[in-house]
Amino acid sequence: MKRFKKYHLVICLLFAAFNGDGQTMISDTVAHALDEVVITTGQYTPQSLRRSLYNVRVISAAQIQARGAVNILQVLNTQLGVRLSNDNTLGVTDIQLMGMSGRSIKILLDGVPVMDRNDTRESLSQIDVQTIERIEIVEGPMSVTYGSDALAGVINIITKDAGMAQYSVQARVQEETAGKEYYPFGYKGLHQQSVNGSYKFRRPFTLSGGISHIQFNGFGGDDYGREKAWLPKEQYLGHIRAGYRTEKNNIYYRLDVLDETITKKGALNLSIRKAFDQLYQTRRYMHQVQDQWTLGHRFNLATFLSYTNYQRRTKSSSHNFETGEDALTAGAGEQDLAKFNTLFFRTQGVYTFNKKFSVQPGIEISRDNASGNRIKGDPLIADYAFFASAEYKPADRINIRPGFRVIKNSIYDAPPVVPALHIKLGVSSTSDLWFSYAQGYRAPALRELYFDFVDANHTIYGNPGLKAETSQSLNVSWNTFLNRSGWKTSFSFSAFYNVFDDLIDYATDPNNNTATILFNVSKFKTTGILLQHNLIIKQLQLDWGLSYIGRYNRFQENDQELPAFNWSPEANANLYYNITKPALQLALAYKFTDARKQYQLKNGSDISEGVRLTKMAAFHWADFSVTKKLWSLLSVQAGVKNIFDISNINNTIGGDGAHSSSGPVPISYGRSFFIGLNYHFHK
Repeated sequence: MKRFKKYHLVICLLFAAFNGDGQTMISDTVAHALDEVVITTGQYTPQSLRRSLYNVRVISAAQIQARGAVNILQVLNTQLGVRLSNDNTLGVTDIQLMGMSGRSIKILLDGVPVMDRNDTRESLSQIDVQTIERIEIVEGPMSVTYGSDALAGVINIITKDAGMAQYSVQARVQEETAGKEYYPFGYKGLHQQSVNGSYKFRRPFTLSGGISHIQFNGFGGDDYGREKAWLPKEQYLGHIRAGYRTEKNNIYYRLDVLDETITKKGALNLSIRKAFDQLYQTRRYMHQVQDQWTLGHRFNLATFLSYTNYQRRTKSSSHNFETGEDALTAGAGEQDLAKFNTLFFRTQGVYTFNKKFSVQPGIEISRDNASGNRIKGDPLIADYAFFASAEYKPADRINIRPGFRVIKNSIYDAPPVVPALHIKLGVSSTSDLWFSYAQGYRAPALRELYFDFVDANHTIYGNPGLKAETSQSLNVSWNTFLNRSGWKTSFSFSAFYNVFDDLIDYATDPNNNTATILFNVSKFKTTGILLQHNLIIKQLQLDWGLSYIGRYNRFQENDQELPAFNWSPEANANLYYNITKPALQLALAYKFTDARKQYQLKNGSDISEGVRLTKMAAFHWADFSVTKKLWSLLSVQAGVKNIFDISNINNTIGGDGAHSSSGPVPISYGRSFFIGLNYHFHK
């Protein structure tokens, strides 16, 4: 199926709105009492935020829907401590969390690691938001529980199950401008269609599935409409889930499929009437089997098994405008097929001795291999780990969880033991104090060791001589909760301090100043404080916060007059309000991101020439949407994204990353407007 029959789908949705009985797409409120929000990431058993030993931020499906988000990045862009960076040359976006790059963030889909081709977390734009139940963000190293790549934190994307309904059908059509560019259902702008359904059999079997199509036609361009500032991207996202549930056992199989094509058309060479074009084609098949098994009233066993097949093809051609023919080119990296496969297995049990003491042992095995023209040899990395933790509750308001992880890596010598300690103290009936210390460990991935990325715009070499990263982290948090008649509120103040050894980063190749190579930074640190507040008054929910995050200035060791950290404040606010009559839901999301400062050498690698202060400019971001219930099954949504019309921001930071250089940094393609139609039927 190349694409949906869009007009037919809209007609069907309108017709169905007058037939059948279902629930509105607008919930009574997107506000959820904090003691009612159930989380799973890092927990022994699903439990409320109040009982968690970690600082967990939860973004619900209702909040995602209220934003009119097309991908996860459009939800995370107003979260505190989160920064996005766009590479318009490749059409991908990376993420930073609490001052750390994407390679230090573990991305999970239902608790299973998601594969990325390189060190950018582009997978966050390759997951269907229509299937998400909630997103859980855990800040701080989680290496004991989740292993490598979890130095900065974990983003766990929890998908929807079949639910309680006998069967259900959900569909959405959304049309969106790209800046001022738009044409209905194609050619210009952004267009999304999705259909999801589930069925529960008489016996405890459930079946669900869905497919989404997202077409972004790019933005900007030359006089001939070929060179796009933002590359066109087309995605097909599909999933199938089959489950079997009893009182003691819940097992399911899920397949997630991605088919993505990014198109990059070159400028027309008038002298020869030809242009250089490229296609970046990605296909990912992620199989996973999960089993939650209750073996008696004291012991629970959870098992995860997944296999991911990921392929990224680069296809380059010369387009002849006189004949209309395309001829494949033969330059470096212009024809390539990179293959990555990951086998992942994890099993963990929880045994409860009594109300005060329980333990969680587990084992985890992962096996990664890769091949391709730009990959040295046929490398393989295997990781074997045993982990265990215990929860001890000497009193009702005290919870202590020590833990450790023992790792055997096929290439690197891991630390003998990676420990962690989490303590929660109930200061009063309405406030808690969290304290945690954890060590982290991350072995370089195959892409960092053996993947040479060379094309017309990039020269990046992998480094087989890289060392493994290690870290130590300290986190402290104070939270207070109040629940009164008609309103609920929570307030949290947290601080963190991280020290990293042998952090992997990019630098100019000393043997070739036109190339970039990965290397180990001997020492790096991040620190910061966050203040967050949540208020719920009937149909109103307001979340706002402030953060002040510092990134280590490595030149301070050479010049004591320089500050040890370069600080960047942020502020955000998310407002949701439901109006019962006339059945309206309003959503406003705002974030201020202050300038990011960084000291750099004035002259290449010569410290004797001194350093200079560079920075990436500050900017404001805001989105607004309105959702209106039309009939029992149908609702319409409209809104504006990027209200402040941000496109590029000033930047004097250069040469700090694989794709970075001084000059304007792309943030967005400007203010855009959208309208969507939602249909939901269940019985």
